[in-house]
Order: sequence, then structure tokens, then C-alpha cells
Amino acid sequence: MSTNIPLSGTRLWDSLMQIAQIGGTAKGGCNRQTLTDLDSEGRKLFQRWGEAVGLTLSVDRVGNMVFRRPGRDNSRKPIAIGSHLDTQPTGGKFDGILGVLAGLELMRALHEAGAQTEAPLVLINWTNEEGARFSPPMMGSGAAMGIFTETEILAKQDPDGKVFGEELRRLGWQGSADPAALQDLGGYFELHIEQGPQLENDGLDLGIVTQALAQSWYEVTVEGEESHGGSIMAGRRDAMMGAAPLISAVEEIALAALSPSGEPGRGTVGCLNVYPSSRNVAPGRIWFSIDTRHADPDQLAWMGAQIKARATEIAAARKLKITVEDFWHSPMVPFSPELAEHLRASARARGYRFKDMPTAIGHDAVYVARKVPTVMLFCPCHGGISHNEAESITPEWATAGLTVLADAVLAAANA
Repeated sequence: MSTNIPLSGTRLWDSLMQIAQIGGTAKGGCNRQTLTDLDSEGRKLFQRWGEAVGLTLSVDRVGNMVFRRPGRDNSRKPIAIGSHLDTQPTGGKFDGILGVLAGLELMRALHEAGAQTEAPLVLINWTNEEGARFSPPMMGSGAAMGIFTETEILAKQDPDGKVFGEELRRLGWQGSADPAALQDLGGYFELHIEQGPQLENDGLDLGIVTQALAQSWYEVTVEGEESHGGSIMAGRRDAMMGAAPLISAVEEIALAALSPSGEPGRGTVGCLNVYPSSRNVAPGRIWFSIDTRHADPDQLAWMGAQIKARATEIAAARKLKITVEDFWHSPMVPFSPELAEHLRASARARGYRFKDMPTAIGHDAVYVARKVPTVMLFCPCHGGISHNEAESITPEWATAGLTVLADAVLAAANA
């Protein structure tokens, strides 16, 4: 059907540039954080665009925006497209927004052609994918899929003490629909920029995402004893000198954790606190975070065990106390082989170069996949740069993602 409907890559690009003006930054990015006035303005524009092509909007109790387009057989479960409109404080023009507006472009083309699918279609803007203002991320999809309760989400506070539920109501974006109703979808598609350099480096147009990597996060506390910077080195119980080799070991362990195909793990230390944080005092306590990811759950578990073993060795050698606490775990999440094959069939038919690949990054699709057949489609981004005002893609990459997404959604809806 998609070859007979007026999909427009130019119109998609123009819409991306228009919404980017809401919260646009001096460096060419976007700051449209969740449940700010700017987020609300972006939502209102999206609402106007959707209603202009006959879509019916409902909003659920955690603020997820859900547009519906009827099918010939409305007893069938709808096929959904979605992503998010919110951004990081120094975000780009494409992360999340591309997936939402590509879905809108499909709806516009169907409307102009007067075409109808067998199953209904749904277009979703998930609330707070980024987690930049309210933590954790992916709250809207998490609440809908039962990972979080509505009560805990609505009670979350931002750093200024503003409450999530109160901000929803202030802006007029708390609806009455049950978010759990979104578990009753026939399939879910999400188009996204890769947020990595593989596709660009390999000269490919698209990536078919077959799974989300398993993740385990840890919190580490290294405890020693403060000492004057002028004291002799012998006998010091310097927490920093214990933390430093353990932090270095995270990279070493990740690179050594090879899957049967030779793929290494990924390890990141993203936060670090020093006490007492004085220039001339060897610190008595260090706290830091560790984020580990791997396509092979066994290798992910090995990474965690190795980190804990290394902590024990360092603590004994330096007379320190090192505690490695499990903080959060997300299992490996497979995506739908059937929906992935719809994407592959379209890419082959249109002559696009593509490969299968995992995602190591959390997306709404990862939560949705726990309840609904789901697949993701990646298009390249320059240099793999994302969550950055310099984030960029080409109109051609966006159009490739749009057309393959549209073909696959229509194939699923008309199957």
C-alpha cells in the first residue's frame, strides 16, 4: 500500500525543523524537558497536526498521548508507532521526535490518499522517555507496561521539588484513560536515530534492531580514612587510591567479556562523589556508579562477578572497605522476529543497505516489548552524536527510515 500513498520525506523534515523551534537553543539543539511549558507547547502542536488529519486523541493518567486511526476491522488489535517529544537539556532535533513525526507522516499520507488499513493504527507520544527532569526515564511506557505503578510515577519530584502529577495537571496533560490499555496492541514500531556510529561507519542506510542488551547497574562505596596531603604516603588508607584502580578495571573487564561472536561488553562509570572533597586531604570515602551492558546475559553476570572480585582484592591490599551494591537490572529483551522481517522485506525491496543489530540504550520500545510484539528501526546519525545540540542526520536518512517504517507498519496492519 505504501507505494500508492503520498509519503513525503520533505514534509517530515519540515515538521522536524518546525517543532525544533520550540525550545530551540543557541547552538541549534533543543531544550524541551518533560512537563515544562515548552514540552506542553510541543504537545499542543503535535495535537493540532494529528487532529488535522482526522486522528482521535486520548490522553492517559500519566500523560501519554495516544492518537487512533480506525481500521476496516476495529475488533483487531491496533498496530502502533511511537517514541517521544521530550528532550535532554542540551538535546538535539532528532532523538525521539523522528519516530513520532515519521508516524504522523504515515497518518498524513493515508489521510490524503483516503486509504484504510485492516487493523486500526495508533500513534503514541510517551511521557518522559528522557528522565532528564524527572527520574527514572521511560516513565510513560514503564507505567503503561506495568514496570512502574501510576502512584509512584505521579509522586516523583524534580530537583526543584515539583511533583510529576501536579505538573501534569498544571499543564492540562493528565487524562483519564488507563495507561495499561496500551498493553493490548497488536504490534509496536519505533524509528530512532542510532545514537552510535556503526551504521555511518559501515556505510549503511538502516539498522534492524533485534534485541535490547541486558544491563546491570551497581553503586560502589570505597571507605578508608582521611589524611593530610602533607603526611607520608606509607600507611595511608586513601579511598581515592582504591577507587581509581577499580574504576580502571571496569573498562578492562568489559573489553574482556567476549560473547561467542566476539562482541565485548560495555562498562561506564558515570557518577563519582568524593568526601570530604578538599584539595589537601586524601579522601576517606568515594562513591561511584557502574553501568554494565552485554548482549550475552552470561557475560554480563561474569562482568559483575569480576568487578566484585576486583573490589575484594583492592580492599584487602589497601586496608579499605569496598561495598559493591546491585542497583538495577534490565534483562536482555528480544524484539519480534515477525515484525523485524517486515522491515527487512521493505529495505530489500527498496534497495537500502541494512544490518541486524542490538540496542545498548534504553528506549520506550524496550519496555513495550515485555508485553507487546515490538521492533525498532535505526537510521544513522553523524558521528554517533546524540543527547547533544550537535546531533544531526540527513534528510535522506530520515526518508529511508520513514519509508521502511511505513511499509512494515502497513504490512502488519493488513496481514
